This record gives sequence, structure tokens and C-alpha cells, in this order.
Amino acid sequence: MLTRKQLDLLQFINKRLQKDGVPPSFDEMKEALDLRSKSGIHRLITALEERGFIRRLAHRARAIEIVKLPESLGGAPSGFTPKVIEGDRPDSRPDGAQNLSHVAAVELPVMGRIAAGVPIAAISEVSHNVAVPTSMMRNGGEHYALEVKGDSMIDAGINNGDVVVIRETSTAESGDIVVALIEDQEATLKRFFRRGNAIALEAANPAYETRVFPEDKVKVQGRLVGLIRSY
Repeated sequence: MLTRKQLDLLQFINKRLQKDGVPPSFDEMKEALDLRSKSGIHRLITALEERGFIRRLAHRARAIEIVKLPESLGGAPSGFTPKVIEGDRPDSRPDGAQNLSHVAAVELPVMGRIAAGVPIAAISEVSHNVAVPTSMMRNGGEHYALEVKGDSMIDAGINNGDVVVIRETSTAESGDIVVALIEDQEATLKRFFRRGNAIALEAANPAYETRVFPEDKVKVQGRLVGLIRSY
């Protein structure tokens, strides 16, 4: 079940694709829905993704595929193919990217998925292992990996579907990107800041607000030391 705004956005995207063959930009979507900022569009896009109508393309900022249409818009039209909104797969890998087949690596347990967005249940079980370059663990200590879910850290270069390498620690400096356990129930990946007797967990995406908690409600479970991306 879609809200009026969600349906309006999906309909606007679909009409533009059928009319011009070119998807609208985020600014055009904002104007079409008469919203004050693009953060509202980000929230609508997230809701449409959660309901299976669109899919954000991994490793591509703000890139989206339309997967299906609701019955009120005629369902998935015959011959319908997903279209990309604002973005595409880069032609080359980032500077410094390493091919794991050419470097010394060890296997780390992937402890499920970590939210880079709205916090999800705390991580507790190993889902599989992943090969990680030993250079990411040069400072020693215990390490583990997590698969990222969500886009709240996208401006820090951390995308949905990436695997982050975490060094186990219970302390952090302001500005560190950490795995934070909130009230012993929810885990999230955010930038850590200490504000007096409170802890601020800051996203790297303007669509998400900084969340502030009493310091006794937040436990640091690790600090980001590396990232693995598939192409």
C-alpha cells in the first residue's frame, strides 16, 4: 500500500520515462511533488524501495531501477525494462582499489548486515566469510566484517551492499566511523561524536538527521578500518 506522495512520485518517474525516455532528476522530482528539499525525495525513494517498486543500484550514488508498477498505474507494462535514475556504474575502479587475487588476504567472518540508515537489530551471528587484505589489519587486534544495508553513509563513500572491515574496540575518537550499539538492541554504522555527556551518531547523507543519545545508551563495538566493494 503506497501513500499519496509515494504513488505520485512513482507515477511522475514512469510518465517521464515513457514520454521522454529520460528519467527525472532529484530536483525535478522535488519540484513536481512541491517539496521543499531533496531529503523528502530521499525518504520517498527509500519507502518505494522497501516496498519493492524500485531498487537502488549498488555503488552508484542515487541510481535507481524501477522494478514494478502498482495496479493503479497499470501494473508492469509489456516489455517493461528497468531504467536508471541519476547515475551509472563507474568506468574505472577508485584510486587505490586492490584486486584481492593479487594481495595477501585472510578470511574474516561476516557478522550479518549493519544498518547505514535506520538502525536494525544488533548483529550476533556469522553469515559467511570474506577475504580481506592483511594491509587493512596492520594495527593488530580482532577484526570482523559487516555487509552494509542502506545509504546514510553514502557521502563517506560507503554504499548499500559494501562490506566494511571493523576493528573491535570499545572506544572511539570524535569523527571516527563506528559500529554503535544503541540501548543494547540496535546496531548502526555512523560517524561518532562526543557532546558533553551525550553521544551524537551522524550520518553522511543530508536525508538523515543526526541522532543524539545519553552516553550510557551507546556502546562502541568497533571502528571502521577498511571497505570492500564488488564490481
